[in-house]
Amino acid sequence: MKAIINDRGQVKVADEPLPQVKSHYILVKTLYSAISPGTELTSLSRMPENSASLGYSAAGIAVAVGDGVEGIGVNQSVACYGSPYVKHAEYLLVPKHLAVPVPEQVKLREASTAGLGAIAIHALRQAQLSFGETVVVVGLGILGQIMARIAGAACARVVAFDLLPERCEAIVGVDGIQVCRTMEELRETVAEATNGKGADSVFHCAGGKQKELLDESFDWLRDRGRIVIVGDMYMEFTRGKMFLKEAQVLISRAAGPGRYDEAYERDGCDYPIGYVRWTEERNLAEYIRLLAERRIDVSGLITNCVSVGEAWQVYEQYRHNPGSLLGAVISYGSAGSS
Repeated sequence: MKAIINDRGQVKVADEPLPQVKSHYILVKTLYSAISPGTELTSLSRMPENSASLGYSAAGIAVAVGDGVEGIGVNQSVACYGSPYVKHAEYLLVPKHLAVPVPEQVKLREASTAGLGAIAIHALRQAQLSFGETVVVVGLGILGQIMARIAGAACARVVAFDLLPERCEAIVGVDGIQVCRTMEELRETVAEATNGKGADSVFHCAGGKQKELLDESFDWLRDRGRIVIVGDMYMEFTRGKMFLKEAQVLISRAAGPGRYDEAYERDGCDYPIGYVRWTEERNLAEYIRLLAERRIDVSGLITNCVSVGEAWQVYEQYRHNPGSLLGAVISYGSAGSS
């Protein structure tokens, strides 16, 4: 089967063996996988000595189901998340807690963004949002776009900010979201929305060294508010800014409890719901529910759909002209198992 890999910083297509189903796993024929530009470009910049897989969010059809898997049957549409099991490849062997059913009314191209959606949901949970709070989403790439829409669906007042005009335009007109293109406009909008008290939470979906931006975001925050780092961002800021507000600075790790726990992911040992309400699987399922019930619409966020052989072009586009595209998915069409 064909898979997309990071070969010393270069995006290449490799031939890999077709995985075989086993207990507590699902063999998925991939129809679409979504590119996560922040995570994947960071991976490419590290140039590992050995080739490494790319990607972590996909959707397709379950072609074989192992013993111990419940709720998913053969020929059922599924969304799945989580490397190294989920990647850009024609077939995926996915642990049962990393895949959820996709109902007929949800297009698989959109369901392939489920990993990004689950990450956004977990970040919002980290802030412990309650009804009517005001949030600022900084960075309107594909993850920030999804996060802002989910926050709006949860009845938060959302202020969204990005310096790239194309990204701002992609969210203009979405109910409950105010879009800002400059720092001055952002400060004024937050002050007006909160009667001068400040936002309850600020979510940073940008990456890299952003000390000035992180420091500035303390000024948008209410007393004892929260800043949540979602993107691959250096957590460098002025202590005095944090002290003045007695703010919390939190980091959101992937899609929620269970991530990176081999007992949960690899071995299929679930956390009791009474102790861990929202695992990564439950967050994944909630994102699909939002799509199915039309609480959010991500169809317009997928601006590029390419074949496996064309995928490298999208990465180059993200590197050199990020404003020219938003969300990109890889389509596997009727690709075979060779």
